[in-house]
Amino acid sequence: MTEAILLVGGKGTRLRPLTVHTPKPMVPAAGVPFLTHQLARARAAGVEHIVLATSYLAEVFEPYFGDGSALGLHLEYVTEHEPLGTGGAIRNVAERLHSGPDEPVLIFNGDILTGLDIPALVEAHRTAGADVSLHLTRVEDPRAFGLVPTDDTGKVTAFLEKPQTPEEIVTDQINAGAYVFNRSVIDTIPAGRPVSVERETFPGLLAEGAHLQGMVDSTYWLDLGTPQAFVRGSADLVLGRAPSPAVPGRRGDRLVLETAEVAPDAKLTGGTVAGARTVIGSGARIDGSAVLDGAVIEEGAQIRDSLIGAGARIGARTVLDGAVIGDGARIGADNELRGGIRIWCDADIPAASVRFSSDQ
Repeated sequence: MTEAILLVGGKGTRLRPLTVHTPKPMVPAAGVPFLTHQLARARAAGVEHIVLATSYLAEVFEPYFGDGSALGLHLEYVTEHEPLGTGGAIRNVAERLHSGPDEPVLIFNGDILTGLDIPALVEAHRTAGADVSLHLTRVEDPRAFGLVPTDDTGKVTAFLEKPQTPEEIVTDQINAGAYVFNRSVIDTIPAGRPVSVERETFPGLLAEGAHLQGMVDSTYWLDLGTPQAFVRGSADLVLGRAPSPAVPGRRGDRLVLETAEVAPDAKLTGGTVAGARTVIGSGARIDGSAVLDGAVIEEGAQIRDSLIGAGARIGARTVLDGAVIGDGARIGADNELRGGIRIWCDADIPAASVRFSSDQ
């Protein structure tokens, strides 16, 4: 059975303050650490052995997931003590793989939420006789991504990093962050130094005449690298727009975990999550947001498209729109925070002291 590597070592800098105390793949999405969704989807696709390439806050993963048996998996953990990049991280875990030289190994980035048909990617790889296969997706504005043009057989012809001019945008296909490598190709990646698969490994293989195949899969795809995207991804999991067998409850307009306390007249909509031990007061209105474990939302608060960190407290009648509130922060009553504002962990904002939008 195909085995996999999950790259979960990034610092999640763009997601701060969510990642101050928690590595990005362990931030809850739809009620469980995001990594749980990836592991569950891999298992549903027939993967049994997964090696996690960890680095930042590496000590958090194994106590939570253990050997993986609760998910029907065999998990192993390898920690890089100095940043090695995507390629270096893949090479760093190679000794834990069981596959033979010509067998396929799946590789996933730990911050992508996707409906990718995993067995179809493996089958396309085998059918094409490729050395490496890439999941590609199409986007309307590809300027923030690496372009991957292919010929009419799906064979990759180039790797073009983040084009800026119209002339450089030769395709709308981008690297979607999931790959199949033949095991022998992994062994050619230089060991013990930083390597980028996007900038070094893939272009190098192409220059050497290797067969790199692209498979366009235009199902759900979202890079969860920003707080706004993370909130959206969590809501889409709850709403059923993004597939996962790991959502802990029925999909719908809201997900309320068993130990949460929600006032009868509070209204939770748009894929909102009320995490474990959360308390949501009378008259609160929460739309498309994630309220993480132990947070308190006082009466009459209005929250939209926001993420409330673990143990945070939002005061009565406070308005949040597109806000990110760090773990343990306290926002007093009658404040207004909009437009992507981020409040750091354990911050304390007095009542009626702030009316702020970062768009102003």
